[in-house]
Amino acid sequence: MKHILVPIGISPDAHRTLQYAVDFAAVFSSQVYVMEVFNVSVGAGKSLANVPQKLAESGKERLKEVIEKIDAKGIDIKIATYNGGIVDGLKDIDRELGIDLIIMAPRSNDVTEELYLGNTSGKIIKQTDIPTLIVPKGSVMTPPKNILTAFKSGILKRNRILNPLLDIKKKFGSTVNLLLVKTPGYSDADLRINTALMDVSSQVTMTEAPTTYLGVLEHMQAQHPDLLCVFRHKRGFFKKLWEKNTIPKSEFSARIPVLVLSVKKD
Repeated sequence: MKHILVPIGISPDAHRTLQYAVDFAAVFSSQVYVMEVFNVSVGAGKSLANVPQKLAESGKERLKEVIEKIDAKGIDIKIATYNGGIVDGLKDIDRELGIDLIIMAPRSNDVTEELYLGNTSGKIIKQTDIPTLIVPKGSVMTPPKNILTAFKSGILKRNRILNPLLDIKKKFGSTVNLLLVKTPGYSDADLRINTALMDVSSQVTMTEAPTTYLGVLEHMQAQHPDLLCVFRHKRGFFKKLWEKNTIPKSEFSARIPVLVLSVKKD
């Protein structure tokens, strides 16, 4: 895990997410990059000229302020720049550097907040294929000892999809338990679990539920994992891919870090 990217928004807790990422990166001797996340909005009659440049300049200054608030642990934190939308920017940075993991916070831990992921963080999850670790705001990095990996199909396109999970298991000595949730309309093929996924696990549980998320909720209460691992694909955990970018807490929420692995199958 060579390169870790941390998108920094306007949250006052941004430095805590960056601190978590740095503490995580220190274990892997990874390079950490931060990127400014902003939306350009110009009032009527005002010129767009120089707006991106001014935003980029002020963004860099703000990123430096965030970096100054943390213990960098000797890691040289670099600022990654991009032009355009967040998704295109991420893809450009990934092509240039090769991003192994994005670490970011959800919208809010507040129980009164309806959204788990807002518009920007939702876009990152739903419109890129880069593995992402979603860390509750204010979390302190602790070694994940018990990882629950949940899915509704055991089919994998490529074994390398599992690399972030394998890296975490190896570095932290984690135990990985699999949860296959049989949802309405499952096929027999879905029940065949990829051998590489089987090899990483200590235990396999099958359950039935209306949705993968509901199946996970039940077993999280029983297993008390400190990291949840799910897969990102069109009909998967974050299934409303084409409807909207936000993810409401009624669809998904977690009080522990969530590792979202890349596309499994179309």
